[in-house]
Amino acid sequence: MLVTIVLFSAATLMSLYLWWGFTCLPAERWQIFATVPSERTKPGGWRGVNFTWYGILTANAYLVAVLVLLVLMGAAGLSPLGTALLVVALLTCCVPASRLVARIVEKKAHTFTVGGAVFVGILITAPLIALLNRTAGAAFSFHIPIMAAYAAIAIAYAFGEGLGRLACISFGCCYGKPLSASTGMLKRLFAGRCFVFSGTTKKVAYAGGMEGTEVVPIQAVTAILYTAFGFIATWLFLSAHHAAAFLTATIATQGWRTLSETLRADYRGEGRLSAYQVMGMIGVIYSIATVLFLYDETPGLPDLLNGLSNLWNPALILFLQGIWLVIFLYTGRSTVTGATLEFHVHTDRI
Repeated sequence: MLVTIVLFSAATLMSLYLWWGFTCLPAERWQIFATVPSERTKPGGWRGVNFTWYGILTANAYLVAVLVLLVLMGAAGLSPLGTALLVVALLTCCVPASRLVARIVEKKAHTFTVGGAVFVGILITAPLIALLNRTAGAAFSFHIPIMAAYAAIAIAYAFGEGLGRLACISFGCCYGKPLSASTGMLKRLFAGRCFVFSGTTKKVAYAGGMEGTEVVPIQAVTAILYTAFGFIATWLFLSAHHAAAFLTATIATQGWRTLSETLRADYRGEGRLSAYQVMGMIGVIYSIATVLFLYDETPGLPDLLNGLSNLWNPALILFLQGIWLVIFLYTGRSTVTGATLEFHVHTDRI
């Protein structure tokens, strides 16, 4: 009963959040959240640094992903300390990788790629867990079950990436092909359901030249699919089917990443198959191999109540706030947009 109530409540909240994002975020006003003066250019005039909704929405997505991971690993019996150390280790590797992989693949220093970060995460998770078990686990008396951890990480990623698509809508990146270039069933399916972005500082405008153009809402499709499969995989996890949960979340997300590239119009690197499509296919193969060679059985049903109760901890709440702030500052400070500010006094109010 508790599982049903929690999953239904979470699905309702996420549906409302996504609906708001799909409806509002393509508009120009939802790109820049705040501008901070950084350098004086003339009396009363300043150059500003923009902080974006992309950063806020990305930080929100990371926060939800970490919350999901904490709850699921707590339900599987891992202490909050063990999960927190796993989170820190993964983020320390994957967050910088989001920029590094984009620089290697797209030859751009001021962009991020979640796909690249996830690919790195898939490859390093098993050795990272082994290292933590031998070091911090031995010191603080915890053991991370590898298949339960893989499943929880895959589920957390599905939710985080799904909600993170709202950040892409806000910035106008990862945009779909114009509806006019689509044919047949695809055109009929998305007719009247496309995104129309406004604002010259959105990437779809300055990189794609498609401001005011109906484009396939690929970010919305990805968000819906990822969160839906996230809930399916969560149900499997809470039913103690960890391998099935891991494969469901990973194959759905990485498989769709490979397929969805055919509906996108933004630059994804050279070649008929993009590097991100190759990473997605390797991710699927790697996940199947992981289940075949590293499968371990975690006895007993996960205790969702125990996972939820672990969150009621002041240290953990501060930890989550810290993660949100670090991600916001890392991804929210815009390096591709600028601002000019002028300040004046309302003389009639003196």
